[in-house]
Amino acid sequence: MRLDKYLKISRLIKRRTVANEACDAGRVLVNDRPAKASAQVKAGDTIEIQFGSKNVKVEVLDIKETVRKEDAENLFRYL
Repeated sequence: MRLDKYLKISRLIKRRTVANEACDAGRVLVNDRPAKASAQVKAGDTIEIQFGSKNVKVEVLDIKETVRKEDAENLFRYL
Protein backbone atom coordinates (compact mmCIF):
# COMPACT_ATOMS: atom_id res chain seq x y z
CA MET A 1 0.00 0.00 0.00
CA ARG A 2 1.19 3.54 -0.71
CA LEU A 3 2.57 5.44 2.25
CA ASP A 4 0.22 8.42 1.89
CA LYS A 5 -2.82 6.13 1.74
CA TYR A 6 -1.66 4.15 4.79
CA LEU A 7 -1.19 7.33 6.83
CA LYS A 8 -4.75 8.37 5.99
CA ILE A 9 -6.36 4.94 6.53
CA SER A 10 -4.58 4.49 9.89
CA ARG A 11 -5.57 8.05 10.85
CA LEU A 12 -2.02 9.05 11.72
CA ILE A 13 -2.63 11.98 9.33
CA LYS A 14 -6.22 12.99 8.62
CA ARG A 15 -6.00 13.83 4.91
CA ARG A 16 -4.12 12.10 2.11
CA THR A 17 -3.06 15.44 0.59
CA VAL A 18 -1.55 16.50 3.92
CA ALA A 19 0.28 13.15 4.09
CA ASN A 20 1.55 13.73 0.55
CA GLU A 21 2.81 17.22 1.47
CA ALA A 22 4.54 15.88 4.61
CA CYS A 23 6.35 13.28 2.51
CA ASP A 24 7.39 15.89 -0.06
CA ALA A 25 8.79 18.08 2.74
CA GLY A 26 10.89 15.16 4.05
CA ARG A 27 9.05 14.93 7.37
CA VAL A 28 8.18 11.22 6.98
CA LEU A 29 10.77 8.46 7.35
CA VAL A 30 10.21 4.78 6.59
CA ASN A 31 12.79 2.46 8.14
CA ASP A 32 14.93 5.54 8.97
CA ARG A 33 15.03 6.78 5.36
CA PRO A 34 13.14 9.73 3.85
CA ALA A 35 10.20 8.37 1.87
CA LYS A 36 8.09 9.60 -0.99
CA ALA A 37 4.30 9.41 -0.79
CA SER A 38 4.35 6.62 -3.37
CA ALA A 39 6.66 4.38 -1.29
CA GLN A 40 5.22 0.96 -0.56
CA VAL A 41 4.57 0.13 3.10
CA LYS A 42 4.30 -3.40 4.48
CA ALA A 43 3.80 -4.98 7.90
CA GLY A 44 6.91 -4.69 10.04
CA ASP A 45 8.03 -1.33 8.64
CA THR A 46 8.66 1.59 11.00
CA ILE A 47 7.30 5.03 10.16
CA GLU A 48 8.51 8.22 11.83
CA ILE A 49 6.53 11.44 11.34
CA GLN A 50 7.84 14.85 12.41
CA PHE A 51 5.09 17.24 13.51
CA GLY A 52 6.96 20.45 14.34
CA SER A 53 8.64 19.75 17.68
CA LYS A 54 6.83 16.43 18.14
CA ASN A 55 7.98 13.14 16.62
CA VAL A 56 5.75 10.08 16.29
CA LYS A 57 7.30 6.69 15.62
CA VAL A 58 5.11 3.67 14.88
CA GLU A 59 5.47 0.10 13.65
CA VAL A 60 3.10 -1.09 10.93
CA LEU A 61 1.19 -4.14 12.21
CA ASP A 62 -1.44 -4.63 9.53
CA ILE A 63 -2.52 -3.20 6.19
CA LYS A 64 -6.18 -2.95 5.17
CA GLU A 65 -7.85 -1.05 2.34
CA THR A 66 -10.68 0.18 4.56
CA VAL A 67 -11.05 0.25 8.32
CA ARG A 68 -13.53 1.65 10.83
CA LYS A 69 -12.42 4.60 12.94
CA GLU A 70 -12.49 2.51 16.12
CA ASP A 71 -10.24 -0.17 14.56
CA ALA A 72 -7.69 2.20 12.98
CA GLU A 73 -5.41 2.08 16.03
CA ASN A 74 -4.99 -1.70 15.52
CA LEU A 75 -3.05 -1.06 12.29
CA PHE A 76 0.04 0.26 14.10
CA ARG A 77 1.90 0.25 17.41
CA TYR A 78 3.61 3.29 18.96
CA LEU A 79 7.34 2.88 19.59
